[in-house]
Amino acid sequence: MARSSGKTAKRTIAAARRPEVRLPPLVPYGGAGLEPDGDYDGVRFAATDLSDGSGRGARFMDCALDGCALDRTGLARARFIDSVLTGVRGVGTDLAGASLRDVEVVDARLGGVQLHGAVLERVLVRGGKIDYLNLREARLTDVVFEGCVLSEPDFGGARLVRVEFRDCVLRRADFSSARMEAVDLRAAAELDIARGVDRLAGAVISPVQLMELAPAFAAQIGVRVEA
Repeated sequence: MARSSGKTAKRTIAAARRPEVRLPPLVPYGGAGLEPDGDYDGVRFAATDLSDGSGRGARFMDCALDGCALDRTGLARARFIDSVLTGVRGVGTDLAGASLRDVEVVDARLGGVQLHGAVLERVLVRGGKIDYLNLREARLTDVVFEGCVLSEPDFGGARLVRVEFRDCVLRRADFSSARMEAVDLRAAAELDIARGVDRLAGAVISPVQLMELAPAFAAQIGVRVEA
């Protein structure tokens, strides 16, 4: 019979692969507004007001959006590849069905962003605050939320693979019907789950978070806790 060493191997969780964006020399944007199905390659949008514009189906390759206004901007099914969005702000930005690959979003101030049905691959969201982020039925692979505040994010029906929340505040998050694989919540600064606590299979949480979520777990299986 094999002798036990008395040590238990510690299981690790696969880390998300972060984007490595290296922008080439960029050309300043000189247009009057976005164009549906437009093709933007190596363009810098500096403090550009894109509010109420329509770039549905547009492609942004090796682009930088710095301090741009995105109020009600229509970017459904747009594609962002090897791009950096810094200090963007706006309410009601429509990115439904969009594709983001190798993208960094830094210090964004957004509200009511529609990303339902979107595909995010190797995306870093660092700093800033996003209210009512709609990621229903989205697919997130190798995505890191770092040092940001997500207020009432909706991950309903989403697929999350190698997703990390680091120093990130999650308030009233909805994980209803979500599917998770290698999702790391241990380093979240605040973890508040409004719905879908039963969908955390495939995620890893800390012992402290387990204690904080205990009432929600108990309620999910119908256990009454009384003194």
